[in-house]
Amino acid sequence: MGTSKNVTKETRAALAASLAAGVVKRFPAGSSLTVGGATLTLTQIATELDGFSALRADVETARATLQGKIAAETAQAATMNAFISALVKVVRGSFGNQPAVLADFGLEPTKARTPLTIEQKAAAAAKRASTRAARGTKGSSAKKAIKGNVTGVTVTPVTADKAAQPAAAASTAASTTATPPAHS
Repeated sequence: MGTSKNVTKETRAALAASLAAGVVKRFPAGSSLTVGGATLTLTQIATELDGFSALRADVETARATLQGKIAAETAQAATMNAFISALVKVVRGSFGNQPAVLADFGLEPTKARTPLTIEQKAAAAAKRASTRAARGTKGSSAKKAIKGNVTGVTVTPVTADKAAQPAAAASTAASTTATPPAHS
């Protein structure tokens, strides 16, 4: 392994395992080496390197367990949220808006809605009317009054020769509309 800065933890753990195997295999049994200013036996060096590899393996196992737990939580989230929401409704229905009781459940009392002022009501009515006029929306009675009449339907069969002609006509129409209008 070189001195690359992009060494992953997995690569470092594999190197530690290889170094441990190489130390045991290539150095004479019972010998000692000075590593980082400390004299260590081959067994101590191999144990230290195996510890690094074991830590990495433990992390990977924990990560796989974590991913499994996250997937299980995600799968149950919808039903769990629906259950909690239903239980909150039961608690609020049973105990009303009593702050002391709701606090035992970790809930806060609902706040009373502040009524709109006369100015706010007038502004809301004006905004609704202008939106309705701008969008052309109609009420249910006005929608019922609108009737459409179909005066005739002509079905034209499409053949291979006629399919090629509209494509040619479309390309000519596109080339004539591609010119920008002149500014005055």
